Amino acid sequence: MPLPSSVTVHAPATIANVGCGFDVLGLCLTAPYDTITLRRCEQPGLTITHLDDYHLPTDPTHNVAGAALLALLREVPETLGFEVEITKGIRPGSGIGSSAASAAGAVVAANALLGNRFDNKQLIDMAMYGEAVASGVRHADNIAPAICGGFTLVRAVQPVLDVVALPAPALWVAVVHPQFEVKTKEARAVLPTQVPLSLAVRQWANVGGLVAGFLTQDFELIGRALDDYIVEPARAALLPGLGDAKKRALAAGALGGGISGSGPSIFMLNKDEATAHAAAEAMGAVYQKMGIAFHLHVGPIATQGARVVNF
Repeated sequence: MPLPSSVTVHAPATIANVGCGFDVLGLCLTAPYDTITLRRCEQPGLTITHLDDYHLPTDPTHNVAGAALLALLREVPETLGFEVEITKGIRPGSGIGSSAASAAGAVVAANALLGNRFDNKQLIDMAMYGEAVASGVRHADNIAPAICGGFTLVRAVQPVLDVVALPAPALWVAVVHPQFEVKTKEARAVLPTQVPLSLAVRQWANVGGLVAGFLTQDFELIGRALDDYIVEPARAALLPGLGDAKKRALAAGALGGGISGSGPSIFMLNKDEATAHAAAEAMGAVYQKMGIAFHLHVGPIATQGARVVNF
């Protein structure tokens, strides 16, 4: 059968770090998502159009989707061209994987037009070039769940990419996105360059405990293991309302949570939908009282990452 000439993909938001797992753990959300349409064209190269109001760069070398697609094109023998249309449903700088969604969705769409010749590991590696444009670092903690879905562990990026896709229990995620921006580069700049061994040991124990909790569906263990002793304390000053929002969500029944990615979004994991809505409303009340506009997102951990919705 002939390959399609155009494809549309929905690329979802993601939670990176998942508390204690800085740069190594991630999980996929059902919404919000970016919508990306790719069309093959006779002219070599990339033409990028944004159908949203964020005024993002359209030069492929400075656009996260463009950088990811350029990496993909370097791996194919054909001379190809793509027209790319992006509608961002995930606000840039939100902390829920906006750049990763565009980069992941672009390579998943291109792969569909090429007969799915690349596997998930290869797509993750290509999409990481988009993250380098956004933050200066080729990290995969958002990219991996955006492509694989579910819960992912990035065991290594160098010298060889090693990503483990893990089954996720049927947890619900509550996210509050206060409407101010925390740039990833700025959030990385405040991180400590040295960590006391005692804190590192506690952090390692929590990463192991969190992965074990997901694998065994031990919700209480998940709640105990989410605490971040290193990164969140360093970034807390960038996120007014963080401590109060977490405290109120826990009082509403949430298992635990923390900063989503580099912020400003805050996530909380929950046993069921009703608790997730209660936790979201509790966090929203904090920002309402502070006079800061916010968006709430509630949904289960998504089992599927970026997906084709139309040829």
